[in-house]
Amino acid sequence: MNFAHLLEAAMLVCFGFSWPLNVMKAYKARTAKGTSLPFIILIITGYIAGISAKIINGQFNYVLVVYFLNLAIVMMNIFVYIRNVALDKKNVGSSNKIKTIDIKEEKEENMTNFSNSFDEYINRVDTSVENTNAVILMGTGTDNYIPVDLLAKDFGFNFDIYNKSAVSLSLSSANEYFNKNIATLQPEAVMLHLGENDTKLFKTDSKTFDNNYLALIENIKSLNKNCRIALVSVDNPYSDKTIKEMNAHIKAIAEAENAVYVNLENIMLWNPEATKVASDFAYTMGLSIRKPLLNVAEILYSYSFHNIKSRMTEPKVS
Repeated sequence: MNFAHLLEAAMLVCFGFSWPLNVMKAYKARTAKGTSLPFIILIITGYIAGISAKIINGQFNYVLVVYFLNLAIVMMNIFVYIRNVALDKKNVGSSNKIKTIDIKEEKEENMTNFSNSFDEYINRVDTSVENTNAVILMGTGTDNYIPVDLLAKDFGFNFDIYNKSAVSLSLSSANEYFNKNIATLQPEAVMLHLGENDTKLFKTDSKTFDNNYLALIENIKSLNKNCRIALVSVDNPYSDKTIKEMNAHIKAIAEAENAVYVNLENIMLWNPEATKVASDFAYTMGLSIRKPLLNVAEILYSYSFHNIKSRMTEPKVS
């Protein structure tokens, strides 16, 4: 037995193992959203190239059989994709949605690179059951409208994530709010986006601002000393000096507490489609990698910038 052929066959089996699972998941999902047809075609092309090379070299052995088996399984994804596209078309317009936020219905230029539309996200009905050991978004303002559950599905998160933001949340009330609404979930990670409602406090007493932030982090760590924490900067579109200084304090707190610092200015330039393709690839290959909090924040706040804030600031058409 040729050992090299055996290793090649083992490689093909390992690569091909995830495809049957992918077929079953796509079939049960009954939607083509989140499935990349070009990626599937690329894989099929690769297998065809490998089979052609074997035939040209006259290598007719069991390895060639594994190539054909993998090709057949991957091609099943094409048929499931076609079926799911037909189901998506059938379901378009089948559900009546209730508006929860006053926004412009149409936009000449689509700013989003996500599978689901803004209206589908904002007007969703959440029937999920909350589990412990999840990732929590605890923010203010428009954070309240970020549809973390559907973005998690769109980007293939392999962990639970819940949005526990509140429009008027401030650092002075953050500890009480955390204990009442989040502590029972025993989160394994928390993303904090606070300070938007604390500019007056910071301007008059930055030390109290820092102490309130540190007290909240200490409270979170007292619940779970290994809890991952990310601190998100305050949005500063007009380059306000007070907010700029506040963000410098937040960054310093993150560094002192070994937390992740998320700079919103960088996220505005981030391309969500690139990460989505990478997520699709990782899932297809059967990888189960928990995303770093920075990547999770990039996905959430990129969506917020391009689909929530931009639409809220659009002038209304009379």
